[in-house]
Amino acid sequence: MAYVDGFVIPVPPGKKEAYRAMAARVADAFLELGALEIMEAWEDDVPAGRVTDFRRAVKAQEGESIVFSWVVWPSREARDAGNTKLMNDPRLKSDDVPFNPQRMIHGGFRPIFTTRESDRGDPA
Repeated sequence: MAYVDGFVIPVPPGKKEAYRAMAARVADAFLELGALEIMEAWEDDVPAGRVTDFRRAVKAQEGESIVFSWVVWPSREARDAGNTKLMNDPRLKSDDVPFNPQRMIHGGFRPIFTTRESDRGDPA
């Protein structure tokens, strides 16, 4: 079964196109190193919660937009190997990151259910 890296990122006002360009550049590296799919989704309907929400999770500041992103890998092993190589890839070595990486949240996830036929199987 596939493995998923998930991200929530606050992006400052006026940085949407810079973020999209960076995401496209980095996506090429992810795909070359084994990722199956990359999704970058710009906020459209992100409500404030009573207790917590996406904005609070990343300490979004006034005017910042939320990006919800994920990378699908064939397995945890493929993800670990790909991420190790990515750390040395020049496409990720940019001083011009259009957001504050310290407020990005991310993690790796093992799917427990999917409607994608190719990924169905033993969730263990």
